[in-house]
Amino acid sequence: MAARLKVFVTSDGLTDYVVAASSKPKALAAWGSHQDLFKTGLARETDDPALVKAAMKRPGEVLRRPAGTRGELAKLKPAKQAAAKPAGPSKAALRKVADLEKKLAELDAAHAAAAAKLESQRAALTATHAARRSKLEAALSAARRAPG
Repeated sequence: MAARLKVFVTSDGLTDYVVAASSKPKALAAWGSHQDLFKTGLARETDDPALVKAAMKRPGEVLRRPAGTRGELAKLKPAKQAAAKPAGPSKAALRKVADLEKKLAELDAAHAAAAAKLESQRAALTATHAARRSKLEAALSAARRAPG
């Protein structure tokens, strides 16, 4: 035996949405709601004869009308499907990626050259420091050995 249909209604403030469904979860699914509108009081079952008559003619379809009116119920238009995206990136996107990769490689090369230059300067400073320190240590050692 088929489930008995009930008529449910909700509103977003501008439009009333009506659907004939066998249960509250099926009504929520028809409306595309991910929250329980019945629990929050935003949806309810109705026994309004005009709504029941219109919804029972099209079970499972969401009907709409301006909120708070007694106007005609119209079928809700399905959401527009997004146009299919191209399979891969465009030539411009590929060119941009290649340019950015080239700039990144150039930046890394410049950084490596600068780091090598700094390393050679550090080595030169270390050598100069070691030579001066060795001379000063020799002088200090000689001064400590010298008689008074």
